[in-house]
Amino acid sequence: MNKIQGFYYVKSDNNVYECKLRGILKRKESKDNCVVGDIVEISEDNYIINVEKRKNIVDRPLVANIDYLVIQFAGKDPDIDYERLNILLLRSFFYKIHPIIIVNKIDLLTPNEIDELKNRLSFLEKLNIKYFLISQKENIGIEELKAFLKDKITAFGGPSGVGKSSIINLLQNEKKLETGETSKRLKRGKHTTKDTNLLELIGGGYIIDTPGFSSIELPDIKDAQELISLFPEFSNRGDCKFNNCLHLNEPSCAIKESVEKGEIDRDRYDFYKRIYEKLKNERWNRYE
Repeated sequence: MNKIQGFYYVKSDNNVYECKLRGILKRKESKDNCVVGDIVEISEDNYIINVEKRKNIVDRPLVANIDYLVIQFAGKDPDIDYERLNILLLRSFFYKIHPIIIVNKIDLLTPNEIDELKNRLSFLEKLNIKYFLISQKENIGIEELKAFLKDKITAFGGPSGVGKSSIINLLQNEKKLETGETSKRLKRGKHTTKDTNLLELIGGGYIIDTPGFSSIELPDIKDAQELISLFPEFSNRGDCKFNNCLHLNEPSCAIKESVEKGEIDRDRYDFYKRIYEKLKNERWNRYE
């Protein structure tokens, strides 16, 4: 959690209030007692007295209440790494953050290459994941993206060299927040900090600009059933013969049948099998 010499900065009514923690929040020996993105209640003398229930929290970086994780790649230079895309989707589902995909630099692609890209990304529709094909250089798709992210808290992830900083600069509000006077009543606001962990969007909302969301490290998935739950396309596919089916070598598996029918993307299923083997060999076997 980023703070400045023990102070927290809370936006409310277009002002920013410099606050400290009070009571149990101050005494709590935990790094997540109050984090960037929290909805908090402050007193008239500018103490944080309550943190509202979070809809999600991410440990690296330590932030809460994220609406979207933007997973950004480039159409070319560098080419899309689909394995990394799937890992970032997995991380997003694990932290209960809805992902969206941005593919920048489409000005470098031919019409045939764009059609091929759309075909490769078609599996996202079955997962209810929206994607944007944009060109920061030619200002293609930027306005649609702005409208989609309006009034949301959005984190950006993806590899280097795909133009994340350029896109963020187009989206964020350059107006600096003014430091407000002491509040005269209890207020609730979004917790932010002066080191601009939360960048204000034009028209409303925030962007979190941090490399932590680009990590390809697998999250702390405790077992195979939790891994299966992170593949939404596996749900509502009928019953497998075995209740604890791993969807690997078992007979009468509804997931494998859905793959054969084309109802589940084969590349996604193959990705599931690779991640299962990796976690089984590197993590889960340690506890057997």
